[in-house]
Amino acid sequence: QVQLVESGGGLVQAGGSLRLSCTTSGRTLSTDAMGWFRQAPGKERQFVGVILWSGGAFYAASMEGRFTISRDNAKSTVYLEINSLTAEDTAVYYCARGGESGNYFDPTGYDYWGQGAQVTVSS
Repeated sequence: QVQLVESGGGLVQAGGSLRLSCTTSGRTLSTDAMGWFRQAPGKERQFVGVILWSGGAFYAASMEGRFTISRDNAKSTVYLEINSLTAEDTAVYYCARGGESGNYFDPTGYDYWGQGAQVTVSS
């Protein structure tokens, strides 16, 4: 089985920075991409960005500039760094493994999901 575990969430002051980690285990050698989504209370799940295991990252237009996705293949871990946090960033953040479809802008393009990490930004 494949397991994804997010960590690094918590309560952060507005204007601060935070780095989330997503550690993968199991059969992940075939993974082509790892995506990040977030879901705020009462809102739909929102695409944040995706990093391709072949290199390179793509972000939602509203995220680009403050969000950085990176990876450490030796540790089977991907990261999401958020800078200049605002209250609007308060959400549960999920990492997910991309499936074979390559439809990485939509949740249906991912076959395994982490449990989510709560990020709360205080104003």
